[in-house]
Amino acid sequence: MPRRLWAIGAISFGTALLVLDNAIATIALPTIAEALDVPQASAVTIVTVYQLVLLMALLPFSALGDRIGHKRLYQSGQITFVLASLLCFFAVNLPMLLAARAAQALGVAAVLAVSAALLRRIYPSAALGRGLGLNSIIIGSAAAFAPTVGGLILALGSWRWVFLAAAPFAVLSLAIGRFLPAPPPARKDYDLAGAALCALMFGALIGALELHVHGSAMSLTAPLALAGLVGTWLFVRRERGREAPILPIDLLSKPAFALATTSALLSFVASIAFTLSLPFRLGSAYALSPAEIGAVMAAWPLTMMIVAPFAGYLSDRAPKGLLGGLGMILCCVAFLLMSRLPTTFPGFGLLIGPLMLGGVGSGLFLAPNSHLILSSAPSSRSASAGAMISTTRLLGSALGATVLAALLASGLGHGPGPALVAAACAAVAAACSFANLKA
Repeated sequence: MPRRLWAIGAISFGTALLVLDNAIATIALPTIAEALDVPQASAVTIVTVYQLVLLMALLPFSALGDRIGHKRLYQSGQITFVLASLLCFFAVNLPMLLAARAAQALGVAAVLAVSAALLRRIYPSAALGRGLGLNSIIIGSAAAFAPTVGGLILALGSWRWVFLAAAPFAVLSLAIGRFLPAPPPARKDYDLAGAALCALMFGALIGALELHVHGSAMSLTAPLALAGLVGTWLFVRRERGREAPILPIDLLSKPAFALATTSALLSFVASIAFTLSLPFRLGSAYALSPAEIGAVMAAWPLTMMIVAPFAGYLSDRAPKGLLGGLGMILCCVAFLLMSRLPTTFPGFGLLIGPLMLGGVGSGLFLAPNSHLILSSAPSSRSASAGAMISTTRLLGSALGATVLAALLASGLGHGPGPALVAAACAAVAAACSFANLKA
């Protein structure tokens, strides 16, 4: 039992660094733009490059983890992250910082690609839900406190320290990493061509989407999108029939896995489109200060932190599809309540109440749905299943941001539009979860 506790600690520190590093850099963007003397639009690439590289590398790294060993890849990723964090600290211009952020993303992708597979090895199958619930607490707490930590760093020191904030978690995880399980790697060749096609697919398609959202010319976005579509066709064609494909077509052919993955994707589209719209709506419609907006928005992740462990515990005993479906129904109701807010300030209670309800829904959904995805895959494919959870989160985030950008461009982003779109996505996600009622 003590060995398992140390292993849980190593995974927990690794999860904390992933969430903190992804969330904390956003706070520093205006300060970095001023310090490096670049436009704020250019500074945003610090986040977009990181997320794009992460999305491109996740599935190829999950296959690499099967080839060289999950523990080895996990710790190699943490070492890469620490070294890249030092490069971020010493960056003297934007290109150098972007290169270091890309290296950080590669390290994080290596960690994230196999963390769920390691989690499945650490916990017995009867307690996997509790493990995923604990993981959800860490994700929620890190996301909730990242803005505060980032603001404190900027108030006391240089923006450069923001990129070192998560490094101690990697060091701590490495220090106790010898307790992590080390299953023998699979003896199979690594599909390098498939990994390259996977990176091309996500890089070109999401890159074209990002460029289109930011108003780039069709002469640039159209060829990139075409390259992505051709890459997708070649990639899917190559992966069909392979014993352990990088894109887990074998797992997606299983209804339970496909439905749970679709539900996860829609839930992330809904939450990101809605969450990113809140500062615009609360600021423009109700003239709330940034501190007030932050306090209101914290209600969602803080509530989710409380609910997540109970949902994880229940997912070991109750139908996971039922729990996920109920969670998405609560989120749908929360979004609809937010869409019905009056044009004049309704009071903090009417703002925070629906957000807490949404936090309950998210907490009830995340751990059981992740449990369902992992348990639908054989243990030999745990890394691919876990990487799909992370890929759907990142892809859903990118699509949610694109949906909001389209609503803002059409003049519908400051009112109830984002909440109504989020409610529709949550309703379909609930239907997918209820279709897995026996799981």
